[in-house]
Amino acid sequence: MPQDKFADHSSGLESPATHVFDVTPDDTTDLVSVSRALNVATSGSVRLTSSDGSIATVHVAAGVAFPIRASRIWATGTTATGIVVLS
Repeated sequence: MPQDKFADHSSGLESPATHVFDVTPDDTTDLVSVSRALNVATSGSVRLTSSDGSIATVHVAAGVAFPIRASRIWATGTTATGIVVLS
């Protein structure tokens, strides 16, 4: 395993993501961890619940990290595909 020169530093919201995972949008299941940002393969709408519990639909462009603290990605209202959470 490669050496992580920053392993002893605390991670802030401006820090790069340390965990990434693919998401299958679901209307009833929360993410395994709250995101720092989302990335999508195909641009489109993403309906989400934010970390404070508010629900909104945002447009996310393909290949661009969209900074948002999301706790759920909804299937209903989501048209973007290839969603990856950066946390």
